[in-house]
Amino acid sequence: MSPVRIEDLRAGDSDGFEQTVRVLVEAFEPVGWPASVDAARGLVRGSLDSDRVSLVARDESSAILGWIAGNHAYARVWELNPLAVAPAVQRQGIGRALVGALESRVAARGALTLQLGTDDNHIVATGEGRTSLAGVDLYPDPLKHLSTIRNLRGHPYEFYLACGYAITGVVPDADGIGQPDILMAKRVGRD
Repeated sequence: MSPVRIEDLRAGDSDGFEQTVRVLVEAFEPVGWPASVDAARGLVRGSLDSDRVSLVARDESSAILGWIAGNHAYARVWELNPLAVAPAVQRQGIGRALVGALESRVAARGALTLQLGTDDNHIVATGEGRTSLAGVDLYPDPLKHLSTIRNLRGHPYEFYLACGYAITGVVPDADGIGQPDILMAKRVGRD
């Protein structure tokens, strides 16, 4: 793959905006999030607010291959939400490049921590969860289940582990019964 460049998604770039929407929708098939193309447009549009960070990866012809956004959560914590890479170019370093660029950007804005949630809600779309936490009643001891988490079907939490993130918790039933959200974080800044 040719080198990609990471740059801000600009509000006036209507073609880039629509390409980003397509990447977002395609990247989250078959989960069905966002629920519609209009919902995806709303997410991308919201990422363009001045208090957020919205970055795209472009190839040599300026086609958008991936998108990442971040927003201030609280104190010195920012949230990565979402990361989307076009399915045809996944596993080629684009996601890692976008994550690294977002980490640098939010650290420059004073962040010490970048957090994210990575859902295991594929059970609805495919009938199978992607981790050992899916389809399980995690109560009354979610941390017991989390301590033995296994990746069964290519869940992205291992991608984030490879990027230096740590699993910091789990929200049982975040997207429905047996559909948890795995919480992760990484120190990205210095005092």
